[in-house]
Amino acid sequence: MISSRQNQRVKDIRRLRRSKGDRALLEGTHLVAEALAAGLVLEEVLATPGFLDTPEGRRLARLLPGLPGLPLEVSPEILDELTDTDSPRGLLAVVLLPRSGVASLPVETDRPYLYLDGLQDPGNLGALARVAEAAGAAGLALSPGCVHPNHPRALRASAGSLLRLPVAVGVEPEALDAHLAAAHPRWAALVPRGGEDLYRAPLAGTLVLAVGAEGPGLSPALLDRAGLRLTIPMAAAVESLNATVAAALVLFEVRRRGHTAEL
Repeated sequence: MISSRQNQRVKDIRRLRRSKGDRALLEGTHLVAEALAAGLVLEEVLATPGFLDTPEGRRLARLLPGLPGLPLEVSPEILDELTDTDSPRGLLAVVLLPRSGVASLPVETDRPYLYLDGLQDPGNLGALARVAEAAGAAGLALSPGCVHPNHPRALRASAGSLLRLPVAVGVEPEALDAHLAAAHPRWAALVPRGGEDLYRAPLAGTLVLAVGAEGPGLSPALLDRAGLRLTIPMAAAVESLNATVAAALVLFEVRRRGHTAEL
């Protein structure tokens, strides 16, 4: 059992918490099982003896026959140090999860895409990815400067969606337009007042929904790019909704109208 902070494997995993590379940390049974189901490569699996003695731990061990020497047993203190969550569940894995640019997105006609502009909160990124996958979006594009999709909190908040949904990083709007040219994309942006009523606006076609960071919102350049400005009708006393709720309402309205293919 690994119990030393100076163990080289422990040091290597600790560095991944600050990395924006092709490896990510998965915390807890749900994300590890989702990664295995998606066919992703697990390079390390660390578990505490207490976790491995549980029915959940024994079930997980049966999923790892093709990974010799895994899971590695580590002390609870070491696992606590390596995880991002306040309440680790006895299990941590390192997954190979490369991220690339706009070319990694599929080109789909009549399915929406989500474009995130300057988003900094990893929890919001994970929640938006979960909404996008649930609503049948074709992919998620992140502008330069967005929080990285391999951030542990983003992965946790996505509940597995960031392991499955096509995600492109460092994407400029012009590059996304060029990549999706064959699908004739239309940009849409949410505005608190003065836009077209979401429930009456034309939403057919390949819609790129742009969502800004909480607080700053969308950049002026992206607002100018949006040929369709949408407003969600709300009670007068409410100024706006948070980004995840607003995006969910738009994407599920697209799905309700049948503009998103059943997956």
